[in-house]
Amino acid sequence: MSEDTTTVSRPVVDEGTAPDPGGEPASRGSALMGGLLSASRRSTGVIIGLVLLCLYMAVTEPVFLTWGNITNVIASNTVVLILAVGATLVIISGGIDLSTASAAALTGMTFGLLLQGGHGFLLALIGTLVVGLLLGLVNGVLIAYVKVSFLVVTLGTLSVFESLALVVNDGGTVNAFSLPGFAPVNDLTSGEVAGIPYLLLLDAVIVVIAALVLRCTTFGRAVYAIGSNPEAARLNGVDVARTTLSVYVLAGLFAALASLVQVGRLTGASPNIDSTLLLTVIAAVLIGGTAYTGGEGGVGGTVLGVLFLGVIQNCLTLSDVSSFWRGTVNGVVLVAAVTLGVARDRGWLSLSRGRVGAR
Repeated sequence: MSEDTTTVSRPVVDEGTAPDPGGEPASRGSALMGGLLSASRRSTGVIIGLVLLCLYMAVTEPVFLTWGNITNVIASNTVVLILAVGATLVIISGGIDLSTASAAALTGMTFGLLLQGGHGFLLALIGTLVVGLLLGLVNGVLIAYVKVSFLVVTLGTLSVFESLALVVNDGGTVNAFSLPGFAPVNDLTSGEVAGIPYLLLLDAVIVVIAALVLRCTTFGRAVYAIGSNPEAARLNGVDVARTTLSVYVLAGLFAALASLVQVGRLTGASPNIDSTLLLTVIAAVLIGGTAYTGGEGGVGGTVLGVLFLGVIQNCLTLSDVSSFWRGTVNGVVLVAAVTLGVARDRGWLSLSRGRVGAR
């Protein structure tokens, strides 16, 4: 029993939420600070890589550091960031959601069709968010209560959601630009205040809220606990099934939010999915330091992962390299990041340093 309790406490301590001797969680301030320090340690490699890449591009491509290019990087990666925040919760809990990109396509079609049907923005927004929650609920119930493997469930719903996105409008795209209810979404994706894009503010709000939930709430601690050792978490009073269900429902909600941004950027709802979107989302989470085995990670690292991949794509564009190389680069970076993470977790890197020091 004591061994199980120690296993659950490990990721919680790493994230800066260690309980005090009386069993109460640490203060929110110390939890957040501990989480930031832990995230910086896990993400050291991607931070160094991002800085070096930016320095190289600043020298070779003067347009790289212009505000216009920076806002372009932000806008083009907002969909990835929102989906990646949802994926971070899922992966920390010890699962994975392969259906997130398909869910975004289906919820985007829902939003477009509701606008096309004459409904206002508010009703279309509510309907889209509800559909996203329901899609996440389907995944969550099957995984948490029916006990079907998350790989089987989300691989199946990936196909189902993708197919439904095509079926609802016979494979056609909904042109939303001229629809009255589209104006708020258009303003969100193209507007700015004091030179700061609304999308940047949206990104900041989503990231801060998600980080606070993970670091400073009972639910966040439960997510880390079930990702580390679900049986030990259950013995310590965590409702594993309900927490797992909640994580997938939230992933569905984030997919719906991402679809709104996608519709706004495309000025229409498309049932077709970017073939590299799912890989980019998962790669960003893992590159940011979230352990694919669960129980470790954070939203801050995911932001760095999204920025790293976004800057790489921007570099390819500015250097006139074909966008077809994007998938290759993302895949290579993903494998390299996960390999380094495994080496770190197993002590291979510290062992190598020790041998070098001995020589």
